[in-house]
Amino acid sequence: MSVVARSILFNVLFYISFILYMLVALPTFLMPYWVIVDFAKVWSRTNLWLLKMVCGVHVEFMGIDNIPPGPLLVACKHQSMLETFALVPLFWRPTYIVKRELMWIPLFGWFMAKGRMIPIDRGARRQALTRMTARARDELKQGRQILIFPEGTRTAPGAPPAYKSGIAHLYAELGMPCLPVALNTGLAWGRRSLMRYPGTVRIEILDPIPPGLGRGAFLARLQHDIETATERLMTAPRNEAS
Repeated sequence: MSVVARSILFNVLFYISFILYMLVALPTFLMPYWVIVDFAKVWSRTNLWLLKMVCGVHVEFMGIDNIPPGPLLVACKHQSMLETFALVPLFWRPTYIVKRELMWIPLFGWFMAKGRMIPIDRGARRQALTRMTARARDELKQGRQILIFPEGTRTAPGAPPAYKSGIAHLYAELGMPCLPVALNTGLAWGRRSLMRYPGTVRIEILDPIPPGLGRGAFLARLQHDIETATERLMTAPRNEAS
């Protein structure tokens, strides 16, 4: 089967699975928030299985032992939709910082609200940072992990990095270690492409950055660590599956 045919089949199955999972998950609205989070982990594993079986895309996780226990700030490179779900099973009770428009999507947005995802109004700036920080602090008190994409949107592989100040604000205000995550997922799943190219892509958990750095020093280190590792992953061989 050609790459085009496999990609089309995967996309059809992906969205059918997505709808079915949301329907099956409806009773979770009457349950504690963590039930929908754990349900999302099952959905994530289903997607990874479909990617492997249909498209020959294998996702390799590296550095999982670098994940410390307890509350945590996680900053991940963002090239693809793939990492938005692939990271979920790696953490105990993850919550994402997301653009608020996603919360307006019928059913899907309601599930995000039920799972206590943290919306941010990117047009409000200072007020948005204040609200985001307050919500993040509340979730950290529950032992959760805060996941954020510091560039704010998906970037194409090889594109110049554009890290936003929001991640440095969170790091300074929350006093938590920050776990950088590098990846090369855009090689298999482009940000504006329906194609899913076979081979191995990698998501690498890097060494945590301890709390206490100044904002500028932290942001410089975070960008250096993520971009250096991402560049290495981008040039690593990808053995295509048959």
